[in-house]
Amino acid sequence: MQRTITRALLVVFGLVEAVVGIWPLVSPTGFYQDFPGFRAGWVAMDGAFNEHLLRDFGGLNLALAALLIGAAVIGTTAVARLAAVAALLFGVPHFLYHLGHIAHFPRIDQVLIVGTTGFGVLLPLVVLLIPARRVSRPATP
Repeated sequence: MQRTITRALLVVFGLVEAVVGIWPLVSPTGFYQDFPGFRAGWVAMDGAFNEHLLRDFGGLNLALAALLIGAAVIGTTAVARLAAVAALLFGVPHFLYHLGHIAHFPRIDQVLIVGTTGFGVLLPLVVLLIPARRVSRPATP
């Protein structure tokens, strides 16, 4: 069984991924121009608009959100770890890409980009490292 902290981390991460998934599906141009919302232009500064790519990105983030939240609902450690591995398979290449492509951003955006994409690596690692809840055996008379 999962610990409560594991479930909470999976749900929080899943909700973040849901927002990042829904936004480009609903408004690819808005996502391109305004992501992450509090600092405009992170996606726009990195290349030309591509609606197909943005919709695919949105759909994949939504799928990851479903996996993360589903793992929290199912409640087994094995499923939580599977979801964490899936998140790492997306998060590590995403993080590494941004580490090598931030020079053209203002310093504050560089810090925010590394921090937010790093969160996508750190959180699944934490989920992987949290030990499973011990199931106590019933006392025998």
